[in-house]
Amino acid sequence: MTAATAGLAHGYSHHMASHRGDSAGHRWRMLGLALWNEWPLIVAALPTVLLLVAAGLFDWDAYAVSAVGLGLNTALLFTWGALVALRVGYRLGSALAIGMADATIGLAIIVANAVIK
Repeated sequence: MTAATAGLAHGYSHHMASHRGDSAGHRWRMLGLALWNEWPLIVAALPTVLLLVAAGLFDWDAYAVSAVGLGLNTALLFTWGALVALRVGYRLGSALAIGMADATIGLAIIVANAVIK
């Protein structure tokens, strides 16, 4: 729910930031397009959601699931960052560096999570 809400809020804010005095029908179409363009945010949350659903169904240990989830998300950040960089034309070394930068964000989240707890 959080990812869907964030996607809706992000899409709506993009729509409002680019708001012009067009016809009402055009504005609604542009809002729909802005909201549709947020689908990657929602899809990116699905691996974690599936892990949490499985953890609930099979009564897995909360700390272990948290560790696996954080590791999974860090690995996905690296993989998606590197693959997208390759897709847009970066060379392999640069793409891996971009993936590492994205994974560093995941590691920062892990550290923040540890500090909060």
